[in-house]
Amino acid sequence: MAAKLDRRGFLRSLAAVMASTSLPRAKAWGANLVDEKKSSQPLRLGVASYSFRKFGQPEVIEFMKELKAPYLNVKDFHLPMTETAEVGAICKAYRAAGITLTAAGTIYFTKDDDADMRAKFEYVRAAGIPLIVAGPTPETVPRLERFVKEYDIKIAIHNHGPEDKYFPTPIDAWKVVKGLDLRMGLCVDAGHTARAGLDVPATIQEVGPRLYDVHMKDLVNDNGKWTQVPVGDGQLPVEKIFAALIGIRYPGCVDLEYEIHEDDPLPGMIKSFAYMRGVLAGMGYTA
Repeated sequence: MAAKLDRRGFLRSLAAVMASTSLPRAKAWGANLVDEKKSSQPLRLGVASYSFRKFGQPEVIEFMKELKAPYLNVKDFHLPMTETAEVGAICKAYRAAGITLTAAGTIYFTKDDDADMRAKFEYVRAAGIPLIVAGPTPETVPRLERFVKEYDIKIAIHNHGPEDKYFPTPIDAWKVVKGLDLRMGLCVDAGHTARAGLDVPATIQEVGPRLYDVHMKDLVNDNGKWTQVPVGDGQLPVEKIFAALIGIRYPGCVDLEYEIHEDDPLPGMIKSFAYMRGVLAGMGYTA
């Protein structure tokens, strides 16, 4: 009798098949992307550009082509905080390549100061980006809310795990924003949430309508030491995480944040995208 594959093994096999299948290239690359927003897939898979921190904008664009991922949460490595005219020109190059800039950050708001915050909001507005993935302090949140109202740009407070003295978990951010302007929300980092001891799918369900961004990664826990691995090779319940996002009708992006192999991230990222697309295919969704 043939041995049966467990579900994770099946998804890995499916992901491997998808990773080995190349789509034909067209002259206009943007028209040839796997666009989750326009397909029957309920989640938009994107990239946190921190994954490419060792590379410049031209390489980022080429990497996005290889990943067939049109959504980018851009870090200041790849969109410097400079004169607004220059910011616009840099963004134009991304958009000309078929890339949608969905969020900026993480941007830190540690100074309770109008001039500091205004400069950062002007930067994001010049880029035409609707969301800031933010690292504030509890003291700066009230001023940050005032700028959110003035600029009509959403905030997603990013949790950074046990080392984060302000927002180690999404629940800590949710408790702060739940009574504020509806544009004040949070970014769930799946890996940091797991490291902080929370159930990621249950956390997603709890923060619900205030969830504006997701940073996706996978980890293994070896005797209390967490290590990042390609998505699908770790212990995070990826299918349950996706099911929770679909269940709350999450409208944002699921951005792969690949923090390992910084000098050569693409192989692991290709593997991760193949696995994530395989999970969605296994759930009955097709690109």
